[in-house]
Amino acid sequence: MLRRLYNWVLSWADSPWGVLALFIIAFAESSFFPIPPDILLIALCVGRPSRAFFYAGVCTAGSVLGGLAGYGIGWFFMGSIGAPIVAFYGAEEQVARIGELYNNYDAWAVAIAGFSPIPYKVFTIAAGMFAISLPVFITASILSRGARFFLVAALIWKFGPGIRAFIERYFDKLAILFVVLLVGGFLLIRFLG
Repeated sequence: MLRRLYNWVLSWADSPWGVLALFIIAFAESSFFPIPPDILLIALCVGRPSRAFFYAGVCTAGSVLGGLAGYGIGWFFMGSIGAPIVAFYGAEEQVARIGELYNNYDAWAVAIAGFSPIPYKVFTIAAGMFAISLPVFITASILSRGARFFLVAALIWKFGPGIRAFIERYFDKLAILFVVLLVGGFLLIRFLG
């Protein structure tokens, strides 16, 4: 089923509705849809590298607005809508752990989930459930999702279609490495300060 969804998402790249589909998929992925928008973003950027940053902006806007929808699900509807979504992904224990992370590192928890391959939708719903500051949530979402999508666009714009296979193959590992280096840098600053 996931492979069919993946192929369906990718099929929008050759459609005149590709940009709208990118926005909708980015929106949906931030609150409930299992396929990340990166797939369509990469395909659109490879097809028209000169518009790569436009596509990244569309993807970021859709993702942040979808994150707000996820926040709303957690805030208003955790019992009726949010809990079944979290259960579908088998993330009940993750949500409890996310609550601990929000208590200690609210903006960082959102930012790491927004940039890395961690399911962002779980963090958006949990952010509403745990009532983290909405301005903090929005800011962290814009910065992290924007960094993720604009990085993909920049790589394709700079290196062309040949970078596509590299991005698809190593994105998760590179994102994890980036997060580890980022967190490690802040820990180092904390210990030296």
